[in-house]
Amino acid sequence: MDKIVDTFIETANAFDVEGILALFGSKAVIEDASVGQSFAGKAGVRRYVQEFFVGYKTMSKLLSLERIGDCSAIARIDFTGNFGHEIGSLRIRIDSAGLIERIDADLE
Repeated sequence: MDKIVDTFIETANAFDVEGILALFGSKAVIEDASVGQSFAGKAGVRRYVQEFFVGYKTMSKLLSLERIGDCSAIARIDFTGNFGHEIGSLRIRIDSAGLIERIDADLE
């Protein structure tokens, strides 16, 4: 779990959309309570990353990682970008292939 979270943050900070997409399963979902939207499948993940990471020039720093079993974790993240500064959490669940199948995102 540590590796996929670290890789997600590294690729997001590099604005590497294709690299981020490679971390997700084809039926992945990102549910972001802070924007009140759900983003499904690779197309949804792409849209989310392009809008909220690339578009806002978001830089992310891992503050903590709490593992919940073998397939889930909650990453507390420090986000900075064109929007200012926010701290939030990403509840990440991976599938049996080790790909991200779901992220529930929210800001504090």
